[in-house]
Amino acid sequence: MPDKPDGFVPPPYPYDRLNELKPLGQHHEGGLIDFSIGTPMDPTPPAVVQALADSGSEKGYPPSIGRPELRFAFASWLAERTGAEVNPETEVAAAIGTKEFVAGLPHWMRLRRPDKDTVLYPAVSYPSYDMGAIFAGCRAVPVPVDENWSIRLDAISKEDADRALLLWVNTPGNPAGGLDDLPAIAEWGRSNGVPVFSDECYIEFTWDGDPRTILTNGTQGVVAVHSLSKRSNLAGLRVGFYAGDAEIVHYLREVRKHAGFMVPGPAQAAAVAALGDQVHVEEQRERYYSRLQRMAQVLESFGVEVQMPRGGFYLWVAAPGGDAWSFTRRLAREAGVLVSPGEFYGDQGKGHIRLAMVQPDSQIDVIEHRLGL
Repeated sequence: MPDKPDGFVPPPYPYDRLNELKPLGQHHEGGLIDFSIGTPMDPTPPAVVQALADSGSEKGYPPSIGRPELRFAFASWLAERTGAEVNPETEVAAAIGTKEFVAGLPHWMRLRRPDKDTVLYPAVSYPSYDMGAIFAGCRAVPVPVDENWSIRLDAISKEDADRALLLWVNTPGNPAGGLDDLPAIAEWGRSNGVPVFSDECYIEFTWDGDPRTILTNGTQGVVAVHSLSKRSNLAGLRVGFYAGDAEIVHYLREVRKHAGFMVPGPAQAAAVAALGDQVHVEEQRERYYSRLQRMAQVLESFGVEVQMPRGGFYLWVAAPGGDAWSFTRRLAREAGVLVSPGEFYGDQGKGHIRLAMVQPDSQIDVIEHRLGL
């Protein structure tokens, strides 16, 4: 048999590593309850579903950058929620959700700046920042976070800043719920000539203060990335946005046109309806915060200390003795609950676990009953 050619071998997908643990909780009546992945399970607003069905836009090719009404709806929502102003004609574009944007961005940006080879990102964060850099053949350099899980700009070396193709930040952060000083980060990026991409997909679930965006003090050198997946329970439609620096947005628009990235027309119509309704978002905020409080009490019954996040809908908890995998197994066996070990989110996350508050309240009732709470 001929030898296999050398080449890239993808690492195991993090959440696939949990499959071997699932049988541990199946003995519970009702089976295993999955808090490992942030898949929305709450209802989508009926008006949004109706807009999806009635758009009549399924026959033609939708504009890659997003229909004008979609870009205007996003700009209006952003201004209303944060006070930041962006030009929907030149500074906004649609993405097919945001994961593909995150994972593909370093490749497109390196074509623009082949003299740069480094992607900076928070050391405890969404795995796709790291993988996007690897896919593009870049250096993936995690930036340490502080005790509040906020990125430490002072930990970025001059060499890494000089070689940086871009810097990712995430506020509120996944998995730990940290909030960054976005004006300071924007200034750092401008001072060092490093484009900053701010993943703000959990902005509506900011618990400590008002929603914040990197676009507050202008768009020069910065791009904000947003999604409707969590805000409006629309993960299945794959609608996201990027907005900011007009030159960078224009470049990405043109590249993505050539590559055929297009949010389907009916999904764009649904997104317009979702962005125009804040009531369902407030209802979702209440659901998530209540679940965070309830599951914090569940975990405390296992003898661990739980701090509420400053943002996001994840609980980020230090495992007893620092052994996250052991605690993950224990939760599966004793409570029938599946969680994610913190190493999925970077080496600095080892010793923690993450729970996504996506399960309905009825499932939390089941867990409380199992534990006699």
